[in-house]
Amino acid sequence: MNKHDLLKNAPLGKSSAYVSQYQPDLLFRIPRSAQRNEIGIQDILPFQGNDIWNAFEISWLNAKGKPMVAAAELIVPCESPYIFESKSLKLYLSSFYNTSFDSLHAVEKVITRDLSEVTGAIVKVKLLPLGSISEKIVNCFQGICLDDLDIACDTYTIQPSYLSTGPHFVTETLYSDLLKTNCLITGQPDLGSVHISYTGNKIQHEGLLKYIVSFRNHNEFHEPSVERMFTDILSYCAPEKLFVYARYTRRGGIDINPYRANYAIQVENTRLIRQ
Repeated sequence: MNKHDLLKNAPLGKSSAYVSQYQPDLLFRIPRSAQRNEIGIQDILPFQGNDIWNAFEISWLNAKGKPMVAAAELIVPCESPYIFESKSLKLYLSSFYNTSFDSLHAVEKVITRDLSEVTGAIVKVKLLPLGSISEKIVNCFQGICLDDLDIACDTYTIQPSYLSTGPHFVTETLYSDLLKTNCLITGQPDLGSVHISYTGNKIQHEGLLKYIVSFRNHNEFHEPSVERMFTDILSYCAPEKLFVYARYTRRGGIDINPYRANYAIQVENTRLIRQ
């Protein structure tokens, strides 16, 4: 079964009635394997990492019927066999609106249980009362920005052949704010910034930027786009160490920020200015 067959019953791209009483079966799960098979990933993952989801439209009723609001950080490990489709998450979270819970912790516990069951792995859930959020927001990723390079672009379908290396062995961190892909189902644009850190033969910067730009008309979800980028760079440039991290702009009150690395790394959930 191909990835489009797997998504034919997903709520994304369809008209959906909003349910305001808790309903966990609104969550729609998607196997990661369908899109990983396209890029040659089978049983053994060539990376580790997480998908960081931030959700800002969470509300429920307390025991006295008073509305409560919070934001959420959801961390899904890349080892999970499934992900949840983003619109289904929005519908699921909306089902809390007229449901009473004794405490924020009780809501957090329910979401943790439901998302872990859907993905087949332990999802870390942190609910944040709005008054307690002290998020760090930065203008851009740290490192060398590729976006001022004077390159000619005429290809907007993925071209890993743009990737090449020189003879010098380096450790460097690069980033671009020019990443764009399209939703696999709706075709709507997804804008993002991508951070690439590596140790190995120096990656040719102009070719890397043209490669990033070549995602522009590609239809794929955020997570497999980052995994595709990781595996292409690993295959064509063979760095000893590689870390690829993308932060996408928010849609429907939710943003998704996957990262993959071939070494252990901890990533802070730091927001970029356009998020």
